[in-house]
Amino acid sequence: MADVRGHAGRRVAWVTGASRGVGRGVAVALGRAGWVVYVTARSSAAGRTGLLPGTAAETADAVTAAGGHGVAVVCDHRDDDAVAAVAARITEDHGRLDLLVNNAWSGYERLNAGAWEEWNAPLWQQPLELFDAMFAGGVRAHYVALAVCAPLIIATPGSLVVTISVAVPETEQHAFGAAYAMAKVADDRLALAAAVQLGEHGVASVALHPDWVRTEGVLQFAAQLDLTGSQSPEGVGRAVVALAGDPDVLSLTGRVLEVKELAARYGIDVSS
Repeated sequence: MADVRGHAGRRVAWVTGASRGVGRGVAVALGRAGWVVYVTARSSAAGRTGLLPGTAAETADAVTAAGGHGVAVVCDHRDDDAVAAVAARITEDHGRLDLLVNNAWSGYERLNAGAWEEWNAPLWQQPLELFDAMFAGGVRAHYVALAVCAPLIIATPGSLVVTISVAVPETEQHAFGAAYAMAKVADDRLALAAAVQLGEHGVASVALHPDWVRTEGVLQFAAQLDLTGSQSPEGVGRAVVALAGDPDVLSLTGRVLEVKELAARYGIDVSS
């Protein structure tokens, strides 16, 4: 059980899939702003989920080092009971949840293992488990996390749900896999549907679209990508912090927001 003494009055966040990448960047940025941050991920010192570095505990330590209070919980977001247990723990520890950042995503694991050609292949040449990973470890994971903590979010005035997604313009569909495009559009729709249902309770819900982010996974393929103007993981996090601190955030509910749009709105640096 987390030692929550001395943290009364701090805002509380839950960032899913935060052992590395965007999730870690968001969690650390929240830490710099003084938040209590529950960090959930499968990776731990006892077992890693792939070749890339990072664990839930390491991110939680970074949150605390940044000035917040990080709480690591090893959680497979495909396990509904494990996810519900996290919500119950936050309820017991704090009785509030100001921010849920739905970032868990297992759709990159094969790509992170080097499957660049597979990732860019037509759908009939991609393994079906790639589709399953994106929906079970992505879209469904986001749905479940929101469903189990909705009562706590509703009970917390001024709370916010941020679903990390990606823009898939129809004119650029050729640059995206079919399963990937379907998953990201589904995430955007989840954010909108949640906004409609949570809005009457004063809870905001948005989808957030970063541009290229210099995550550990992306940097593996830096030679194949143009990262000019790219964003840092913690830069994305600064956008989330600013959004969560906006007293008019409810006016943005139901929208798909771009990180660069928030950078301009709040005057923050998202590149460094």
